[in-house]
Amino acid sequence: MSALISSNRTRVVVGLGKTGLSCARYLAERQRSFKVMDTRENPPGIDELKAIYPDVPVHLGGLNPEWLNDADELILSPGIALATPEIAEAVGKGTQAIGDVELFCREVDKPVVAITGSNGKSTVTTLLGEMAKEAGLNVAVGGNIGTPALELLERENVDLYILELSSFQLETTHSLRAAAATVLNISPDHMDRYESMMDYHKAKQRIYRGCKHAVYNKQDALTVPLLPQTVPATAFTSAKPDLHDYGLIEDKEGVWLCKGVERLQQAAAMKLPGRHNQLNALAALALGESVGIPMTPMLETLRRFTGLAHRCQWVAEEKGVVWINDSKATNVGASVAAIEGLGETLAGKIVLIAGGDGKGADFNQLKQPLQKYGRKVVLIGRDAPDIDAAVSGVIPVQYAKDLAAAIDHACEVSESGDAVLLAPACASFDMFKSFEQRGDVFTTLVRERLV
Repeated sequence: MSALISSNRTRVVVGLGKTGLSCARYLAERQRSFKVMDTRENPPGIDELKAIYPDVPVHLGGLNPEWLNDADELILSPGIALATPEIAEAVGKGTQAIGDVELFCREVDKPVVAITGSNGKSTVTTLLGEMAKEAGLNVAVGGNIGTPALELLERENVDLYILELSSFQLETTHSLRAAAATVLNISPDHMDRYESMMDYHKAKQRIYRGCKHAVYNKQDALTVPLLPQTVPATAFTSAKPDLHDYGLIEDKEGVWLCKGVERLQQAAAMKLPGRHNQLNALAALALGESVGIPMTPMLETLRRFTGLAHRCQWVAEEKGVVWINDSKATNVGASVAAIEGLGETLAGKIVLIAGGDGKGADFNQLKQPLQKYGRKVVLIGRDAPDIDAAVSGVIPVQYAKDLAAAIDHACEVSESGDAVLLAPACASFDMFKSFEQRGDVFTTLVRERLV
């Protein structure tokens, strides 16, 4: 390919990989000159970049201060922090730092729904995308999940864009102005990147800048939009909602998803398990309504959406027992969240399958939720004895030689109204290639066992 020349602006794409490569493609297609640098000697995507754009200057194995300081614009991958000394120095001298989402925002000409949060954002993004499809919209879903934002611009006749955005992406985004935006929740995360929770909170709040409609979590003060009161806002809550908000109402028939006093649908009709997913559903309904998606297709989607693979994913139901794959619960906190979220909604108890490579974790946090919601723990993997030592005083424990044996035992001890939950609180590498493989094996074995 010939040299890329269209303006005197100097741009440097910092960080390659999937995002950096999408930025390079975007700039090249618009004949904008740029350079690429990466701190890694052999970053993912480098061979493809050199093959397609052999004339693009590339610097590998570190940051080049001369290139950074001479640039008009740095296009940072999310993994590159603004606080990186070389980046901060260049910005201090007047260089603008942006990201791929900022490039997307400058060009997009259709409504955008923007979703962030410490937990649940992938589920809400995917669920809302399915709701929009059910309503007949041509929807493009991506950002921090799946397809990079810039690649979504290549789709034709898009009616609505739905973006999952991380705090890292939001740091370098200035022109979002979403049709609807939400911060689902905020809990300590990425504290290796942020100096304090306040800095993390500030990054998340950027999603609301210029938005036309804000959706927030009434039970999490850090999600409340710091916006003028003239901007419409809708709250969601696990409690009884105010008139124009979304929430849950419980009566003798069960728990209902509601808007104000209007009962929309019984929570039990959802395939997505757990109280946390009921909140995710309410957030999706509020976002969908704010961009004009009709309620009927949204509720229809909720009745069949089984969740993202390996994230509290509904697998099967047999003899009143529901089977849930949460193989992505590779740490204790994620396992606790799954036990509590599911336990709150069950008539029965949880049979937990756990264990694997515990990475030196403290399993004592499992004690309280298992005491409250658990029937039995079936343990697999290398660090099963560590979990046993932490929980055996509060719940019966059974060892299994592998996942198949664990499933067989769970079948024997579970009762109608129970859930069998794979939420290992451990990494998978002692027995599997990845948490995905562990979840796939679980799903396959369960469906074979129950057929």
